[in-house]
Amino acid sequence: MGSLSPWHWAILAVVVVLLFGAKKLPDAARSLGKSMRIFKSEIREMQTEHKPEAPSIETPQPVQSQRVDPPSTTEQGHTEARPA
Repeated sequence: MGSLSPWHWAILAVVVVLLFGAKKLPDAARSLGKSMRIFKSEIREMQTEHKPEAPSIETPQPVQSQRVDPPSTTEQGHTEARPA
């Protein structure tokens, strides 16, 4: 009594085709599939947000100095001025 027989499914299919038309059914199925993929990806994303991530152990990188030495006057081709 609770299950649908093959005749019920056939009648339901005919009613759906008559209501929506044979041309719109493939587009509707494509849209439904795309919506289901988006829904599943959002559910997965929500589940990963709530799981605590294991702390990653990173190896420390050496810090490079940002200091820039001013060029000496001899490097510029000038001679140093000496007091007389």
